[in-house]
Amino acid sequence: MSHTVARKIQYTGGPDKFLVPDDKVAFSIPWPEYAPTDYTAQSVLAKPEWADDKDKLAEIKFNVLDGVKPKQVNRASHNGTYKIVDGLPQNPRGRTGMKGRGLLGHFGPNHAADPVVSRWKTLDNGERVLEVVLIKRKDCGEWAIPGGMVDAGEAVSMAAKREFGEEALDAVDADAEGKIAIEKQVDSLFKNGEELYKGYVDDPRNTDNAWMETVAMNFHDETGDVFGKFKLAAGGDAGGGAG
Repeated sequence: MSHTVARKIQYTGGPDKFLVPDDKVAFSIPWPEYAPTDYTAQSVLAKPEWADDKDKLAEIKFNVLDGVKPKQVNRASHNGTYKIVDGLPQNPRGRTGMKGRGLLGHFGPNHAADPVVSRWKTLDNGERVLEVVLIKRKDCGEWAIPGGMVDAGEAVSMAAKREFGEEALDAVDADAEGKIAIEKQVDSLFKNGEELYKGYVDDPRNTDNAWMETVAMNFHDETGDVFGKFKLAAGGDAGGGAG
């Protein structure tokens, strides 16, 4: 399966990518003229806590859970074992037109969690419609699921709950009393979840050496009793909330 978004020429905040046509996506196809743009954002090269230190690349163990608890980094892919070429992970979906990490912190898979929070709502005419929580991102203005990156040593389910609290419920800016109330609401909703998707994400930030993967889970409030009590606000990367 070809990836298209990951091959877009324009890279957010960075240089243009090398153009990759549909018939040259797979690394198994010989293409000696391929000259991908080499780019890693300065914010990543500054060695923040969430990013790999390129100077310690030789110490990284790919395709496994790497490091020591509680700061282990999951470098295994949901799609199976990926190749290591010249000491660097190779994007399992093929060429993107860019090498390096771009805006992503980790070489190889960068894991995210996407909670799809839904409920049924009954309209005045008696019709039932399905509502889903979305956020409007500050960086691009597009509507998205309130998800985000899985922190080192963090379980996917916990990351999904945390991201929902930060982005949809504005947990970051709440006072102590507000945070307690929010956490109780989220705990109630997130007791049970159904996995919808797990694997590679065709993301514009992907490069030949770093890519996004996610686990999307549905947390459904069948009666609306829990979700109906939420006061949605915008936090984290969100500029607005919608139900």
